[in-house]
Amino acid sequence: MIGQDIAFAPLIPWAALIPLALLAVLIAGYGLYRRARGGWWRLGGLLVLVLALSNPSLVTEKREPIKDVAVVVIDQSPSQKIGDRTARTEKAAAAIQEKLSRFPDLEVRVVRAGGGTGGEAEVEETRLMEAMTRAVSDVPRGRLAGAILITDGQVHDVASTLPSLADFGPVHALLTGDKDEGDRRLTIVQAPSFGIVGKDITFTIRIDDLPAAADGEVASVTLRQDGQDPIGMAVPVGQEVPITLPLNHGGLNIVELTAEAGRRELTLANNRAAVVVNGVRDRLRVLLVSGEPHAGERTWRNLLKADPAVDLVHFTILRPPEKNDGTPIRELSLIAFPIRELFEMKLSEFDLIIFDRYKKRGVINNMYLANIAEYVERGGAFLEASGPTFATPMSLYRSPIGTILPAEPTGRVLEEPFKPTVTEVGKRHPVTAGLTDAADGVGPWGRWMRQIDVTADKGATVMSGAEGRPLLILDRVGQGRVAQLSSDHFWLWSRGYEGGGPQAELLRRLAHWLMKEPELEENDLRTAVDGSRITITRRSLEPDTRPVTVTSPADQATQVEMRDSGTGQAVGTLIASEPGIWRVSDGEKSAVAVVGAVNPPELADVRSTPDPLQPALKATGGGYYWLEGDGSSVPIIRRVRPDRDAAGSGWLGLRGNGDHVVTGVTQTPLLPALPVLLLAMGMLVLAWRREGRG
Repeated sequence: MIGQDIAFAPLIPWAALIPLALLAVLIAGYGLYRRARGGWWRLGGLLVLVLALSNPSLVTEKREPIKDVAVVVIDQSPSQKIGDRTARTEKAAAAIQEKLSRFPDLEVRVVRAGGGTGGEAEVEETRLMEAMTRAVSDVPRGRLAGAILITDGQVHDVASTLPSLADFGPVHALLTGDKDEGDRRLTIVQAPSFGIVGKDITFTIRIDDLPAAADGEVASVTLRQDGQDPIGMAVPVGQEVPITLPLNHGGLNIVELTAEAGRRELTLANNRAAVVVNGVRDRLRVLLVSGEPHAGERTWRNLLKADPAVDLVHFTILRPPEKNDGTPIRELSLIAFPIRELFEMKLSEFDLIIFDRYKKRGVINNMYLANIAEYVERGGAFLEASGPTFATPMSLYRSPIGTILPAEPTGRVLEEPFKPTVTEVGKRHPVTAGLTDAADGVGPWGRWMRQIDVTADKGATVMSGAEGRPLLILDRVGQGRVAQLSSDHFWLWSRGYEGGGPQAELLRRLAHWLMKEPELEENDLRTAVDGSRITITRRSLEPDTRPVTVTSPADQATQVEMRDSGTGQAVGTLIASEPGIWRVSDGEKSAVAVVGAVNPPELADVRSTPDPLQPALKATGGGYYWLEGDGSSVPIIRRVRPDRDAAGSGWLGLRGNGDHVVTGVTQTPLLPALPVLLLAMGMLVLAWRREGRG
């Protein structure tokens, strides 16, 4: 391509040339005014001299055109997976690229956005505009031809990127959905993040039929709390409805809600929602009964009192009924043991009951001990720390409590030093897993000096002691849980004997397991969500690497491999491709993972519409077009001048900027020196001769 222009390179500075030219014009003009002969010839000669001094030349440039840049943005967000949108998108993308390839002066950049990076989904909102501007961030605005977005219109970053669209070129949208679509959605209007265990929580939901619902319409909603049996209810459409449920346990409580399909339905993904509430215990009420004063009694008390969330009620039996020394009761300073109040009237108010070196002495009769066994069967927690009398006929095992204890005394008391050892099962049980990394299960802790020999008929033995005999046994009884510690030398660790041991951590885990904290379940399937990454953890007392089935909100099932860590956990991960509720199952246990916000913008309205994009289209002069059929029929594409309309019926325009780079320059003088000099001198001579004739 060649471009030509006229340039001036004056032989003397313009500051001198312009005054001389004006002086020459004034002198010649004065002569013309006085009607002097030869005035016009004199004026012509002077002008020729001035023109020669300005040195005009013809500049010829060799220009190489620079291609304009157009960007095609392909929306891969979760809402694009609805119906035929994905197929239409791919057809339209191929057709657009084929048409753009016919323009030799156009460079096309194709960007796929909304589907995350590295397989990770942008699950909460679609940010196409950021991807569009980022794709051409290295291109000067003078080379931008515009952009074509292939999307369903649900774009959530228009407002934030609108200021950066100045001089961008026309932005057009090809809409992949159908006109006048309808959908039903379930929204969590309000929900608490925390709740008190044992108390009710209230959250508010709303069901909307888009674009509008019929008056008085009711939708059926299914509610499932922590994977339990579903509960059905009828909810009026278009109204906020409060729902109240009890919070049954600490940790994460997940309430799933599913609304039935509407009359017009695009996807069931936004018919599901979940409320995740972290259950916290207001105060843990613990009853500690010490059968007699001993060195370890204060250890239990101090460990429990160290936790500010624990309300401890502690009784030590100092004067059993058989001790009769004749002292009148009114002269004793001891507090009477409120047996009936504790073990009949208020037993159910305690979260955990601990019997420390208790023996049958007639203080608590069998009726009340049977109440404790029944309390455990109904869901209570009981911890028994054995003393030497556990091996005698006065053993607590010979009472109604024996029906819930997992280990039976053999009658032997092992009076020898030993180090508590985490068993193979204990290495996998959450109560004792990780207490030591030693292969033999013995940590760098001090020895104990006494153990009651027992035979564990039930439960899981997580720690062993002298002669490898069971030391700590955990068991489930009915709906409750029981722990049995067959030694009364737990206190040696708290006193720092031979370096002490992890008594505080062990007791904390033990108490929380007894009170059914979900984080300490030994056979469980759990999920954790970090952004779009779902981590699946299966706890089991035996290695279990079976794959789990993960079902997406769009009901697509995927198998996830599980890797056993050797510490009671098998772990697998999955990158979520869309927001919503993901279901996890291994055939026996199930769990859910809530990905994204409670009400993600991506699922707030999945209908295809140009409305969110209208500010960008208007600001850049672009337009929107509905894709028909399979999407292969796209608008005609034209190159338009920057000052012309860029959108019309059935066609869209991309700006033609005409930018170029100069590769060579040739400069040719327009007034050769000798001819110009002769011309000027000739005209001045003619002027002189004309004056001479006068």
